[in-house]
Amino acid sequence: MKLHLVDATYELFRAYFAMPSMTSPDGREVGAVYGLLSSMLKLLREDDVTHVGCATDHTVTSFRNALYDGYKDGEGLEEELASQFPLAEEGLRALGVVVWPMVEFEADDALAAAADKWAGDPRVEQVVIATPDKDLAQCVRGERVVLWDRRREKVYDEAGVIEKWGVPPSSIADLLALMGDAADGFPGLKGWGAKSSATALSHYGALEAIPADGASWEVKVRGAKKLATTLDEQREDAKLYKTLATLRTDVPLTEELDDLEWRGTPCGVFKAFCAKQGYDRLADRPHVWA
Repeated sequence: MKLHLVDATYELFRAYFAMPSMTSPDGREVGAVYGLLSSMLKLLREDDVTHVGCATDHTVTSFRNALYDGYKDGEGLEEELASQFPLAEEGLRALGVVVWPMVEFEADDALAAAADKWAGDPRVEQVVIATPDKDLAQCVRGERVVLWDRRREKVYDEAGVIEKWGVPPSSIADLLALMGDAADGFPGLKGWGAKSSATALSHYGALEAIPADGASWEVKVRGAKKLATTLDEQREDAKLYKTLATLRTDVPLTEELDDLEWRGTPCGVFKAFCAKQGYDRLADRPHVWA
């Protein structure tokens, strides 16, 4: 069997910007959650989708904010989207799927922990992480753990990660540390772009292994001397950014694999949820009732 792990925060954001505005009978904005649940119902109709776990960011902040002041904290997040975070978790549970709402950690950490926990289970043929987020590319292992970009219908195994980002999964956190990650709020090192970072890491593997003297580099990178000097001078910053980019696999997940089996949608719970939000067209969409 396959285990599907869904980045529900990403799905909620995508639905918010793709769906038209929709208000509940009591006047709340609920369009993003409608889109999220529609997407999940489509996923659950796939023949090989039997065991599912969804991770959400219950709060925008995490332990990383204590490590770095500039880390993403939800500033500028539209209130109409932020207000739907708790509703998304309620809706997913009403669908009958397991939800991991993150507070101290992030949704990406929960997905990484789940992949790490069950990738070695002999009952699991493959772990499929449903997200296009390059942060989670660090979780990919051969063809055993893969990323699935549902929108582009593209699956990235280890070879696919190397083809797309220029480094193996084990170097993704280093890549982000050097080039920066605007979405997460850390800048990387000046001059280190995606190409130079990938070229250096494809040879050295980790930022700690990159020599401080650019003249001694065993790989050709334009401006190597200057890049090496920058890295040497800002090595502690780079290490901090790598810590921020590295996903945690020690998130306490209490479920067993059998708990992730989707056994259908609880009819009364889901219909009541839909009625409250005004999701009339969604109420009869589940194809299996618990």
